[in-house]
Amino acid sequence: MIGERIKKLRLQHGISLTELAERAGVAKSYISSIERQLQSNPSIQVLDKIADVFNTTAEYLLKEDNDVTNQIDSEWMKILQEAIESGIPKEELIKFIEFNKFKKGI
Repeated sequence: MIGERIKKLRLQHGISLTELAERAGVAKSYISSIERQLQSNPSIQVLDKIADVFNTTAEYLLKEDNDVTNQIDSEWMKILQEAIESGIPKEELIKFIEFNKFKKGI
């Protein structure tokens, strides 16, 4: 489970195993063994280093469910909370997102 989550995050962020190892300061072979489920009990220190690369927490890497709120970093949650508190209706936020997609040609 942990290995699958790390690999999924790595691929979502478009970084190689080597890059993750360098950025986290953890041996590439060790991360590979975690991703392949050969190492099923990595230390919390290693998980913290890997989690920092993805701007998440070791707790998220360990968590069993796939609750989307755990995938949103605290900065995005703060921005969303500020938007809600300022009274921006959901519809306006959706229009803004759609406009940005249109500008980018998505």
